[in-house]
Amino acid sequence: MPVVTVRVDEDVKRKMEELREVNWSEVTRTAIEEKIREVELWKPIDNEALRKASQTTDALRRKVEGWDSAAEIRRWRSNVGKKGSHGSGD
Repeated sequence: MPVVTVRVDEDVKRKMEELREVNWSEVTRTAIEEKIREVELWKPIDNEALRKASQTTDALRRKVEGWDSAAEIRRWRSNVGKKGSHGSGD
């Protein structure tokens, strides 16, 4: 297995030495593997398609005139409060 060197500041190194029960090589290996999976997950996203979808969403949002999201939330909260503390209609 290849060797990778990681540099940390003195304070981190001291704390690592205090925690001798931790397998720092395994911690580092796991963190690197997780980051690779995360990056590979997002890699295939088509940024152009994402941009077009965002534009479509924005255009649709603008077509709904007269709708006030804050008023809708207040109405919803008011109705939930009337149903009881658990929203069960009791």
